[in-house]
Order: sequence, then C-alpha cells, then structure tokens
Amino acid sequence: MSQLRVTKSGLVVSAVICIFIFLYLRNPTPAELEEEPVHSEVVECGLYPDERCSALFEGKGAAPQIAKFCKIPHKSEIHAHLHTPGNCSRISWGLHFITRPLSTEESDFSLAYIITIHKELAMFVQLLRAIYVPQNVYCIHVDEKAPKKYKTAVQTLVNCFENVFISSKKMAYAGFTRLQADINCMKDLVHSKFQWNYVINLCGQDFPIKTNREIIHYIRSKWNDKNITPGVIQPPHIKSKTSQSHLEFVPEENVYAPPNNRFKDKPPHKLTIYFGSAYYVLTRKFVEFILTDIRAKDMLQWSKDIRSPEQHYWVTLNQLKDAPGATPHAGWEGNVRAIKWKNEEGNVHDGCKGRYAQDICVYGPGDLPWLIQSSSLFANKFEPSTDPLVVTRLERQHRLQVLRQAEVPKEPHWHFQQQSHVNMRLNH
Repeated sequence: MSQLRVTKSGLVVSAVICIFIFLYLRNPTPAELEEEPVHSEVVECGLYPDERCSALFEGKGAAPQIAKFCKIPHKSEIHAHLHTPGNCSRISWGLHFITRPLSTEESDFSLAYIITIHKELAMFVQLLRAIYVPQNVYCIHVDEKAPKKYKTAVQTLVNCFENVFISSKKMAYAGFTRLQADINCMKDLVHSKFQWNYVINLCGQDFPIKTNREIIHYIRSKWNDKNITPGVIQPPHIKSKTSQSHLEFVPEENVYAPPNNRFKDKPPHKLTIYFGSAYYVLTRKFVEFILTDIRAKDMLQWSKDIRSPEQHYWVTLNQLKDAPGATPHAGWEGNVRAIKWKNEEGNVHDGCKGRYAQDICVYGPGDLPWLIQSSSLFANKFEPSTDPLVVTRLERQHRLQVLRQAEVPKEPHWHFQQQSHVNMRLNH
C-alpha cells in the first residue's frame, strides 16, 4: 500500500513538472515579445477570403469593425520562414514569391530598386515579394543601427535570390547618409552583372499600388527615356535649408557634429537649387551621369551639411539640359508616391483615416478606397505593427491584380492562402 502511495506521489510530481515545462515553453522570450507585440484589443481571425475584403476597399461600414477586432497572423508566418533553418526553395515557395517573368513585355524591361530599411521585418518581406520578379534587380540598404537578429533575417532572405543583394557599404540612416546610401546602391547596381532600364528608390514603409506591368506602362507611356523627379525651384521658406550649414550626424560617434560655418558657400557651378521629392524614377544613363559628372560630384559634396539633401539633389541635377533624360520645368508632375499630407486635407485628399505622424498620414483601413483609386505607383506611409490589416489587405488585392495580368501559367505557390470563413462576429 505504501508502495502505491509512493507511486502516486511520483506521478503527481511528474505531472506538475510537465505542466511547468509546458507553460514555460509557451511563454515567449523578451526578444520574441519585442519581435511579435501582442495587441490586447484584437483577436486572431485568420486570413480573410478575398471576397470579404470588398468591404474594406469599398468603404463599407464593416471595415472599421474588422480593423478593430481582428489581427491577421501573417507576421509570425514570415518570421518562422526566416528564423527556421531550411532551403531557399522552401523560403521562396512558402513566402509566395513570383519565380518567373509574367509576360514578354516585362521580361524585356527590367527595373532596379533601392530599398532602405531599418525595422518591420515582415513589412519588408511583404514589400519585396510585391515588387519582386526575377528579371529585376534589388539593392537593399540595411541601417547599421538595426538589431543583429533583424540583419541576420534579412541576409537569410537575400541569400535565396541571385538578383537581390545588400549594399556593399554599411551606413547609419540619418541626415546626409540617406542620400549617400542611394549613391552607394547606385554604384553597386551599375557594376552588377544585371541589366536594367530604370531605378526606383523605396523605404521600408512604402508599398506598391500598381503592378510591375503597370509601372512599366506608366514609364513608357509618358516618361520613356526620361527621369521622374517631382519638384520646383525652392520656395523662400525652404531656402534656409540650403543657405546655412546644419548639424550633421556622425554615425560612428552617434552624435551630431557642429557645422564648420554658419553660412554656406553658394552652390557649385552656379547651380539653381530645386526642392522636391526624395523619391524618383531615373534612367540608367542618368545614374551613370550622377556617378561620373563633376557637377554631380561637387553637388554631392556641397550637400553634406544641408538639411534633407535628398529633397534637393536629384531634382536639381535633373534640371541640367545636358543630363541624360533631363526633364526641366516638369514641376510636380510624376505620380511616384501617394501621400496624404496634413496640410492638404480637404483639398487633395479626404483626410487621414489612420493617424498623422509628422504631418504624414499613417494609413488605416478607411484609407484603402482612396489608395486603390490613386494614379500613383507607390504609397507611403504604412506601419503594420500598429495596424497589420492595412498592408495585408492591400497586398492581397495587389497580388490578385498581378495574377490577372499574367500571360504565363500560374504556379500554385503564387497564390496567397484563402479560408472559407472568418472566426469573428462583426456585431461584437
């Protein structure tokens, strides 16, 4: 009898130990918590069927409720692929990358991309797979200050694609270095073995609202062999950015160094300084001009201590009449980015349905109808960590359009997963 009691006690102790181990393994580590934040106000709803997304894009009343109560668990799936050892076929298939040119037209017209990132790993994967096709080439600049685990995951993904590479120069993303990061990638792209017609720059909070084929159509229809650098002669209230030296970030010391002079010298070569978008679509010949012309080199040196030099550099050099593909006097023409600026509310757009951050709208689900009706190629700004539904809905809509336009047989893994029901009640 005593032996039976001892056996029972042993079983109880073993059960307690097993329960403890199970609970311990279920609890995420601090690193995992940082990587996958839990939103207490939302519930896991699974992936929505594409037909259910119509409520979001048509601006129906159900959209805010879906956004409020549901979180799409795409992020953990993406992280699992990049943090679990495996071959590249599993990664490209599991993450739904397009693995063949979708038309002859696209195969004959290659684009280069420069993508600058520093956070939101899942968002980067969604952006890359949305614009990825094997005939294009992609230079990724990862902020030197990004966490090591983030850099490792990006490198794991990049290693699976011959036409995707990380910039050869490591830099922190701040001030002048943002402009220099683009220049570094341009050098890498020009010296790569891949041929390309145009280069487009993106950041990690951008997302395409046009397909690769539509982007090519837009470039060829109006901008064939021309550069797109929206901007104008700098307005009076902007001139202080370029007439005075400003604090310059020194990445190695993580501090801002004081300027050498209060007032700057005049621009080199009597250049007229323009003000415009930091985003562009540039011909390969113009990029080669940027990297070799003495005026471009001197302008780059002069730009080192001005505020937001990327808003002046590209558009200023694109005014030079002898620059390849120059478009002087184009003004703000060129639908490169859809951005809801706070000061344009009620005039250019109907207001931000998400929230404003530094006078730029961080899109919410209510902005989706406006986005899909935009004539722009890309949109900014998205923050999936705040609202993962927006990018996921836009991504699924984008992929459906890509596959509709395809002229080749569709591979099964190009389709995103669909489910027949949503585990939620809209009348919560």
